[in-house]
Amino acid sequence: MKLRIKGNSIRLRLGQSEVERLAITGIIEESTMFGPSSAHRFGYALCVCLGEEHVSASFANRLLMVRVPINVIHQWITTDQVSIHAVQGTGEDGELRILIEKDFECIDAPPDESQEDAFPRPQFGACVSSESSAAAVNQAGL
Repeated sequence: MKLRIKGNSIRLRLGQSEVERLAITGIIEESTMFGPSSAHRFGYALCVCLGEEHVSASFANRLLMVRVPINVIHQWITTDQVSIHAVQGTGEDGELRILIEKDFECIDAPPDESQEDAFPRPQFGACVSSESSAAAVNQAGL
């Protein structure tokens, strides 16, 4: 799972095996170590939640957690829907934009970056879902 943070927006991109694992286990987690101890660990996770009505994100104990209602994830996993887009109020600071996407093969991928788990790129004439994904990325400010 790839994470991109820019200002008040977060973007998660999942490969095919991660989407499959999410469907089976209900959670995908990753972490980055910034030092020698667990106190230097930054984690991020995507979780399917039965009781949630909206996509939401929280940050506590060095873990960024994105929660998605089961019906929203089910539709995303079982269809050609490319992305899930949500906006969460953050009080006086405005809003947090959340974007969750299926990770497609890159046309200009660096040679050292593996593409084997990426979703196949949609055909040019049938890119309705890719166009809506591009619109969601633009709207999210990513």
